[in-house]
Amino acid sequence: MTTNRSLAIGEHLLRGALILFFLGFGLYKFTAVEAAAIQPLMANSPFFSWLYALFSVQGASNLIGVYEVAAALLLVARPWSARAGLAGSLMIALALLGTLSFLFTTPAIGEDLQGFLIKDIGLLAIALWSALESRAALGSRSPRLAMA
Repeated sequence: MTTNRSLAIGEHLLRGALILFFLGFGLYKFTAVEAAAIQPLMANSPFFSWLYALFSVQGASNLIGVYEVAAALLLVARPWSARAGLAGSLMIALALLGTLSFLFTTPAIGEDLQGFLIKDIGLLAIALWSALESRAALGSRSPRLAMA
C-alpha cells in the first residue's frame, strides 16, 4: 500500500470517527435520559447554564443536539466542500472545548465522568487536525484565501 493511500485511509478513519461520535451523541441529546444526564454539567457551567433560563432541560439538550448533528453533517460534506469541512471541524472543536470545561466547572465531578470527558482531548486533536486539513485545501484552491 502506498504512503499516500495509507494517509488517505487514515484521514477518512479519523474524520469518520469524529462524524460518528458527534452524529450519535447529537441524536442522543434528543432523549430524556441524555437531557437529564447532561443537566448537572450544563447547570454549573458559565458557558451553558444560561440555556436553562431560555429552555427546559429537554429544550437545552435538543439545542445542543441540533448543533452537534449540524456539525457532523458539515463534516460529512468535506469530500465535496473544504469550506463545509472547515466549518464542521471548528464547530466540533468549540463543542469539545465546552465539554472539557465541565472538568473545571462541575463541583464534585466523579472519576468515571472525568475519564469520559478526558477522551475529548483526543477528539479535539482530531477536530483541529480536520480544520487545518480543510483550511489547507481551501488555501490550495484560492491564492486570496492562502494569504488570509
